[in-house]
Amino acid sequence: MARDNVNDLTAFVAVARERSFTRAAAQLGVSQPALSRTIRALEARLGVRLLTRNTRSVAPTEAGESLLQMAGPHLEGIEVSLAILSSLRNKPAGSVRITSVEHASDSILAPALGKFLLDYPDVKIEVSNDYGLTDIVAERYDAGVRLGEQVAKDMISVRIGPDFCMAVVGAPSYFARRPPPLTPHDLTAHLGINLRLPTSGGLWSWPFAKNGRELNVRAEGHLVFNTVSLMRDMALAGVGLAYLPEDLVQQHIAEGRLIRVLSDWCPPVTGYHLYYPSRRQPLPAFTLLVDVLRYKA
Repeated sequence: MARDNVNDLTAFVAVARERSFTRAAAQLGVSQPALSRTIRALEARLGVRLLTRNTRSVAPTEAGESLLQMAGPHLEGIEVSLAILSSLRNKPAGSVRITSVEHASDSILAPALGKFLLDYPDVKIEVSNDYGLTDIVAERYDAGVRLGEQVAKDMISVRIGPDFCMAVVGAPSYFARRPPPLTPHDLTAHLGINLRLPTSGGLWSWPFAKNGRELNVRAEGHLVFNTVSLMRDMALAGVGLAYLPEDLVQQHIAEGRLIRVLSDWCPPVTGYHLYYPSRRQPLPAFTLLVDVLRYKA
């Protein structure tokens, strides 16, 4: 009976956190009907409704939320303990979930993870790109990757990349129609290719600084994306100006496909940092990954 209780609680926690029987079933490796039967049996045994269900969503009831808060941390502790034990084998194992941004994933994580997984094939890594300021504890990520200035003070932070500059760029065909801006204020007369911020829902304002003066400017335009690669492609197409990491466009600038403007207003920004909660005991696989990613100047 005790084993059944643990299995049923594991199933309930998965559904409550995922807010979906479909996603929870995939996570647990069982069929959706079997998972539904498990939850109904648990509710019948406890004599209380744990989940409210409709055709589009699943959510914990008050009793379900209470059970989730009590059982969730204990089950996580069991998972961590088992993962630590598994690390006593010749090679570590376990899963690591990271929330990152596209630029950091492409320039830092992907090259490092390719080699890391060849050395540690029993480790599974999931990287989710999101320009919002994700709550890694609430969303159950093991770590996040953001610019150093964006990391909360209560997190352990590890630098994984150097400082870098941003660049405002446009195609020669675009500047054939409009004069290049000489100051950030001139951007009000230009078309910007913008980035949507999921946390606030607004558009990202481009930050500039020169001689101790800082300002944020938004260049209105016709296009909004949530990936920097599409912003770069549209800048190359001559649609407007884009504000992008310098390394993404430097080859295009060198070969004349893009023209850089306002470079004197774009000082270096803090490099990317990997961060994680100080109160969470890291798994051996995660500790190894941090050491691999750590920036060595």
